[in-house]
Amino acid sequence: MTKKGFDLTAASKEIQAQGEQLPPLEKWNPEFCGDIDMHIKRDGSWFYNGTPIGRPAMVKLFSRVLWQEEGKYFLKTPVEKVGIEVDDVPFLMIAVEQREGQQGTELVFTSKTDDVVVAGAEHPIRVEHCAETGEPAPYIAVRFGMEGLIARNVFYELVELADEREIDGEAHLVIESQGELFSLGSLTE
Repeated sequence: MTKKGFDLTAASKEIQAQGEQLPPLEKWNPEFCGDIDMHIKRDGSWFYNGTPIGRPAMVKLFSRVLWQEEGKYFLKTPVEKVGIEVDDVPFLMIAVEQREGQQGTELVFTSKTDDVVVAGAEHPIRVEHCAETGEPAPYIAVRFGMEGLIARNVFYELVELADEREIDGEAHLVIESQGELFSLGSLTE
């Protein structure tokens, strides 16, 4: 089902009215109004009606009202919820900074849409490996059950920061953030 008459400009004004902070999406329960032709590619680029959304401010605006339910993605406002297509995950993490925080070393990630996420118990890092190529696909939890893909260059930075540790009898590359250890992969694979 495709949502007819979805007004991108009107929706962006409604989202802007919510202010700079993330809106309370978990408290909003609007009716599902159908799917729209909006698509987030694996590289973090957004498209509407097959055309790239070229204004970073608009992409950032829409990223603030992203919602996930049962593996499907939506844009959600107080009065409307519309389905969108996401290739992999909706966020792309394009930078990482290592700093000292209250809980020790922290890895602070920044997304293409300016989300800032500190890896830790609430924002774990996981790495999947392609069955065919063995290539790693690293992810970090962002919000509302959604994740961000960690860009390849950022993953290489993590590898440089990693230490070798034994986990369940296997050597792994691990990183630490807020006292949590995350494996970047087994060294015996």
